[in-house]
Amino acid sequence: MSASSDAIIRGGTRLRVRVSGAVQGVGFRPYIYGLATRYRLAGFVANDPDGVIIEVEGDLTCEFVAALPLESPPLARIDHISVQEIDALAAKDFSIRASEHGRVSTRIVADAATCQQCLDELFDPNSRHYLYPFINCSHCGPRYTIAERLPYDRRNTAMGDFAMCAACAGEYADPASRRFHAEAIACPTCGPRLSHGINDIAAGIDGGQIVAIKGIGGYQLLCDARNHDAVQRLRRRKQRDQKPFAVMVGSVEQVSEIAAANAAELPLLESVARPIVLLPSRNNLAPAIAPGLSRVGVMLPAAPLHHLIFHALRSTGAWHRVEGPVIVSTSANPGGEPLPIDNAEALRRLAGIADLIVTHDRDILTRADDSVMAVVAGRRQFIRRARGYVPEPIRLARSVPPVLAVGGALKSTITVTRGRDAFVSQHIGDLDTAEGIRFFEETIRHLTSTLDIDPVVIAHDLHPNMATTRFAEASGRALVAVQHHHAHAAAAIAEHGLGGPTLALLLDGYGYGSDGGNWGGELLLCEGAGFRRIGHLAPLQMPGGDRAAREPWRMASAIFHLLGRKKEIGLRFAAQPQAERLRSLLDQPGVATTTSAGRLFEAAAALLGIATLQSYEGEAAMKLEACVGRTAVLEEGWMIDGDVLSFRPLFAHLIANNVGAAEGAGLFHGTFAAACVDWVARAARATGVATVVLSGGCFLNAVLADEIQRGCIAASLTPLLPRQVPPNDGGLSLGQAWIAALQIAQRPSAPEGTA
Repeated sequence: MSASSDAIIRGGTRLRVRVSGAVQGVGFRPYIYGLATRYRLAGFVANDPDGVIIEVEGDLTCEFVAALPLESPPLARIDHISVQEIDALAAKDFSIRASEHGRVSTRIVADAATCQQCLDELFDPNSRHYLYPFINCSHCGPRYTIAERLPYDRRNTAMGDFAMCAACAGEYADPASRRFHAEAIACPTCGPRLSHGINDIAAGIDGGQIVAIKGIGGYQLLCDARNHDAVQRLRRRKQRDQKPFAVMVGSVEQVSEIAAANAAELPLLESVARPIVLLPSRNNLAPAIAPGLSRVGVMLPAAPLHHLIFHALRSTGAWHRVEGPVIVSTSANPGGEPLPIDNAEALRRLAGIADLIVTHDRDILTRADDSVMAVVAGRRQFIRRARGYVPEPIRLARSVPPVLAVGGALKSTITVTRGRDAFVSQHIGDLDTAEGIRFFEETIRHLTSTLDIDPVVIAHDLHPNMATTRFAEASGRALVAVQHHHAHAAAAIAEHGLGGPTLALLLDGYGYGSDGGNWGGELLLCEGAGFRRIGHLAPLQMPGGDRAAREPWRMASAIFHLLGRKKEIGLRFAAQPQAERLRSLLDQPGVATTTSAGRLFEAAAALLGIATLQSYEGEAAMKLEACVGRTAVLEEGWMIDGDVLSFRPLFAHLIANNVGAAEGAGLFHGTFAAACVDWVARAARATGVATVVLSGGCFLNAVLADEIQRGCIAASLTPLLPRQVPPNDGGLSLGQAWIAALQIAQRPSAPEGTA
């Protein structure tokens, strides 16, 4: 919690206190009520469009203001406290007033995992919430996914149609209750209900069935993670050949049975956001969980329903014969489409996938997938930022005008800015289907209306044919086009609050370059709203264009051709029907080229026999990383000619010496990282800039990120990785928004608030 206060006050007077931040729907008003009672103060507290307004009078107002930020509820986030002396009213008591309305500048907090107090009640036979799957209070439960608009009051949520019973109404109205104005309050008498019993769900999972449940932000598919046949059946039905599945365990104590978690990873698992966390696997689950990978995504129960499922599974005899229940928990989005959230839609779309579909009658108003995280280079890193973290804003270095940034076409997010806050949306996904585009547009409408933001400009990718670019152009608003890798760099610059010139090492898959080329391994010098490309990876032929990104053997063939060994292509890749034809294609003029770092990782994976084809984005690079036992550096394994970095010597060594997969993977990672550090260090000496941001999709590779960060530090540089957004395209919209805001600020008639 961070807070600032401009309070300079004296005791024995009446104060008007305004608190801004995430202070609605988190038990803040009853907290203030209790605090005022403790200090024997009169007055009131109420929600208003800016957050919370408090008026107090009495002898201990100074003590009240000093204590206010120190003991606030666990989900509250205080941005600022302002204090004003006003005329005393000789009030006799303290009350909680109804919300005030007007233009909104507060926000909703993210969904939060079930708190310990609710868990205690959930399994207490004497509690009226005993075994009730929708138990919640002011400290936990759904928030963003059930909110329609601000202020965050029950009537503005999916709970508006559920009339409270007398017991719930009593708790809701009692300032001493943990459920005072808990907008999602419910019980078995008056709240939402499941379509199937918990025992039916557990029996289905135990019996090898695939079960779909309506989760917090959308439907999830569950099955027994120790049942290889069930996992394979899920893969076939979901048409997901190789992409890894996440698994859920019932408690943090059980994590060690399936994965190794360190002191930085365990707190992530147990945080109220309950993300999926990538952990080193102990390889004792079904082999089909994460084929060819060394890490497995693990999460703990995020909702009461999850806890109840595990409770029921542990009660069945079958699970006493194994270490404990572990279930696959994956998004129920067939074919990469957006998560289903509507009951009728789920019954229709999941009928051919799930053996049992469990619905309930509380609507999900905003879909949000599970967040995915890892500990990289010693600190947390987002792979997918969604449920549990959205819509928490990213604090900017200065106030900016309202901007909408629409991100990219893959792993899409949007960002809207308001003052010093940048609100990055939940992960939307790929925009290559009509359903994906609808979800994208739905997210824009929801986020701008919920936050009451009318953008003065729309920022978009430089690519002219991207779906997000077409949306921006059709909007009729002022536009700012931002180069893809500049946006990657700007996202890291924005979250770290950097000013002045900054180097940026961008290791990525693909981005439309300022020259219209296929960029992906770039060294930029960024300053203000502009950038200069001061280096790039050596261009490599990309036979087949976009097809080469799905078939790594094609990029490996380009390496053979580069090294004058094209006759070996047919032999090395004899299993590929197009291999001989490709050899001729590489001799022809006009073959597309790329500076992509991602394509080099894929080429290495194919050369080492690790992956010649990809069924999902990043598969070859992830399997290459999984082969690394220890890294090594091939001296003279790279060349830097002017501003161009080439790995020709490294590839020549791998091929000439027929290096094995494990040795080759370690040598490739170590040499690639050392070369990048050398490249950046030379640029730092030439420019006098020692701060370098590291971004792009390749920095999801934990080995690469750690090696480059340590190398930069050893070279007396200051490396900074994205920490609040993913380094992949999920962070693009934040960078676009920051560049657009800086461009507006540079205009002669910049809107107020840009200084």
